[in-house]
Amino acid sequence: MDSARELLGRDGLEAQMDEIAASAGVGVGTVYRHFATKDALLQALAAVYFADLTAIAEQALEQNDPWQAFDGFIRSGAELLETNRALAQISADRPELMQSAAQDADASLGFFGKLDELISRAQSGGELRADFELSDVPAIMCSLGALQISPKGYSNWRRVLEFVLDGLRGPGRSELPPVLLPVPRRAV
Repeated sequence: MDSARELLGRDGLEAQMDEIAASAGVGVGTVYRHFATKDALLQALAAVYFADLTAIAEQALEQNDPWQAFDGFIRSGAELLETNRALAQISADRPELMQSAAQDADASLGFFGKLDELISRAQSGGELRADFELSDVPAIMCSLGALQISPKGYSNWRRVLEFVLDGLRGPGRSELPPVLLPVPRRAV
């Protein structure tokens, strides 16, 4: 998995399974025994990522300060994505795979519910603008991920993150356009 993250982060979806195997110091057959296809490997990477994000959300919910909890989740999530550039690449190239992994994390770990709670807590205290929605979280993360994997390596993505977080502070100065594509949730 570490070799896959590294090579996919560097080469994107062009990384080959035999290169991943060589980097891991195993035969390609070993990789295929664990992951029958490259898609299966990508799905496994995404599943681990959303499990990690869920754990970050759980830790954030333990904080008493609602803004610090929300802010901490966004910051930690962005840092996690930066150390896992393969996921940023997959988000750009295969958003449906990431969406499915997020839905799986919601079904098994309550991912969306934890994010909803972080958002509502910060909004009820007036710290987070009232028009912020769950759908804005992947938009922020995908945007930051795109900066992190840009061909020239946009090293100032943390500066952009500060602008984003400042713009999210309540009550907000301008009206946001409506969400055009809400986060799809699986029917229960």
